[in-house]
Amino acid sequence: MLCCSEDGKKAIPKEYRALTEKLFSQGGSKWGRNTVEDNAGNFAKMLGISADYSRNLTACSKGEDRDRALDTLLFSFQNNMDLLIQKTWVEKSDENRKEDLQDRLPVLIASIKSENYQKAMLEFGAILEELAYLFFGPQSTKDDFTEYTFRIDPQIGLFWWYGCQLGSLKKTDKNKAPNNKSLWALLLIGICYLTNF
Repeated sequence: MLCCSEDGKKAIPKEYRALTEKLFSQGGSKWGRNTVEDNAGNFAKMLGISADYSRNLTACSKGEDRDRALDTLLFSFQNNMDLLIQKTWVEKSDENRKEDLQDRLPVLIASIKSENYQKAMLEFGAILEELAYLFFGPQSTKDDFTEYTFRIDPQIGLFWWYGCQLGSLKKTDKNKAPNNKSLWALLLIGICYLTNF
């Protein structure tokens, strides 16, 4: 996962801190409550993707058109990711990282379509780690990565802080892990953000 120090929390601007503390600190029995989905929706609003997030959360969750809506979302996500990866300039020695990253996208998409959100979340975290490296180089592996991204732009900082937090969802104890509905809500944040990046 992305390298995030405890000091990264200090880099979060005050106006965002209350919500960011709630988003990934649900733990225990609270994971099953609607607070995760509510906090994810509010976080999407801070990232500027609220309308897209809400529309896709509803369209891709239920109903007859669920599969079509999910296919449309994932097609747009993969197309934009392919563009981001292809347009990223890297040293010749890192070209294989771009290819490896593109090879991971179908695995993520298959996990989402099969509703294996725990696997999808782990795969998405690995994808974000590689994407951060392509964008920021070795800086993405340093302890001050979160602070670095907040200095670039608060929304970019929030997104990469979110990417760092995905590692906290690798709980094996079912009582401490988020349910599928919560995992989908959290995963959808990143998908919507990168689809519109």
